Amino acid sequence: MSPIPSLPSREEVVRMARNTTDITGQLLDTAGNLTRIAVNTFDPRDGSGAEVLRVLRETTAELAEASASPQAQEAFYRIVETLTRLGTTGAPLAVHPVSEPARALLTALGDSLLPVLDAVEPAVEEAAEALGELVEATSPLLPAAAGVAAGVLLAAAPLIRAATDVLRDSSPELQRMADALTAALAPLLPLQVALAERAAAAGVGVIRVTLPPLADLTEAGAAALKAGRPLLVAGEEFVVSGLEHLQPVLLASASRAGRVARAVAVRVSAAVSPAAERGVVVAVHPT
Repeated sequence: MSPIPSLPSREEVVRMARNTTDITGQLLDTAGNLTRIAVNTFDPRDGSGAEVLRVLRETTAELAEASASPQAQEAFYRIVETLTRLGTTGAPLAVHPVSEPARALLTALGDSLLPVLDAVEPAVEEAAEALGELVEATSPLLPAAAGVAAGVLLAAAPLIRAATDVLRDSSPELQRMADALTAALAPLLPLQVALAERAAAAGVGVIRVTLPPLADLTEAGAAALKAGRPLLVAGEEFVVSGLEHLQPVLLASASRAGRVARAVAVRVSAAVSPAAERGVVVAVHPT
């Protein structure tokens, strides 16, 4: 038999009653504060309650008026019609027999791609970090690029609208083109299927024949690359050292070109907009 639990002592009963009373008092204080806030908010005597109620009434009336307009009703009808069309179009696809092979294909692709994703995850993380640093470094150019993109979109908007109007007006011709293409391509589909089956069979045979020599060639190439690794490292070292030697020359050339450009700019500015003092001649000679 399980032992009978002992009854709580008098001190424990008093402590639980005190805790219960404290919690109840805190809840009542919170409810009183909430009630006081609500009363102060909607109290018509100080004007705030009447103002809140007036704003609520005006907002409700404006919403009701806006939703009752023909434009809003037409928009609601179009939204409901679009959702209904999407539902009726997507529901048969979910239970179509083709969906089962598609799900199997997606599952197989996921199972095959998971090891690849695990292998490239460090490289992807490092590339993403480097890309973030690049974006942060080029952040001063982003507003200019955004302005150029906005200008291009604004310039392209009339062309898009014109093309849309032309296509909308030419819908009968487009339908005739679609019907003609369908009628022309429909008889070719069985022939294409047969040719695809023959091509697949021939391709399987070619792959089976060429895979062993390709594997041998890959192994030979890997061995040659491993043997020539010191030569490759030496070539890379030569290229890097050459760039290091060329760096001072390139910096000096860039600096000299900059000084020449500034001198030309000063001369052109002085020729186009001469200074107020005619006797002062500005001349900059590149060093």
